[in-house]
Amino acid sequence: MPVTTATLLNWLRHAAALIHEQRDRLNDLDAAIGDADHGANLDRGFAAVVEALPAGPETDAGSLLKAVGVRLIATVGGASGPLYGTAFRRAGMQLEGAQTLVGQDVLTALQAFLDGITAIGKAERGDKTMVDALAPAVTTLAQALGAEVALDEALRRAADAADAGALATVPMVARRGRAAYLGERSVGHQDPGATSAALIIRALADAG
Repeated sequence: MPVTTATLLNWLRHAAALIHEQRDRLNDLDAAIGDADHGANLDRGFAAVVEALPAGPETDAGSLLKAVGVRLIATVGGASGPLYGTAFRRAGMQLEGAQTLVGQDVLTALQAFLDGITAIGKAERGDKTMVDALAPAVTTLAQALGAEVALDEALRRAADAADAGALATVPMVARRGRAAYLGERSVGHQDPGATSAALIIRALADAG
């Protein structure tokens, strides 16, 4: 399954739909360990992204994703705007001029996406953040592509790994972000950022 600019447009629209659908759940997760606005902030940001998307796939993948990053930084409040905005911009920088992506291109872009998150948030796997969903997704995608699994199946496996990574944040102690101030009281709550990151990876897997 080659990934085209049209596929990326489908991804962004589907991600926006999933985030809108899960807005209240994301807010509820954030209420336990944050400001209770993660879902509302992302819903507003991705709605703005969809509103600004080109009607057709005339743009290249890099320009599209960089524009998404700029839009998210401008419209998403809290820490999520800079984190996701930087992630999309970093991914876009790896896809300058590209119209059709093969598996390695997608892997390179998702690795850059993860690197953007870690560059801004300074988090590592196990810190109870977005990284706990994104890192296993990238690792799983790399392993699947290395085993010559078809890209669509590799992305489904990556999405499953992201879901599992988000769920695995429940028993963790938060070490980054606002939740870190709660210390041991953050245990028992699923991280909202990891949950939204898993939704974004799931949307990519379903976009083909």
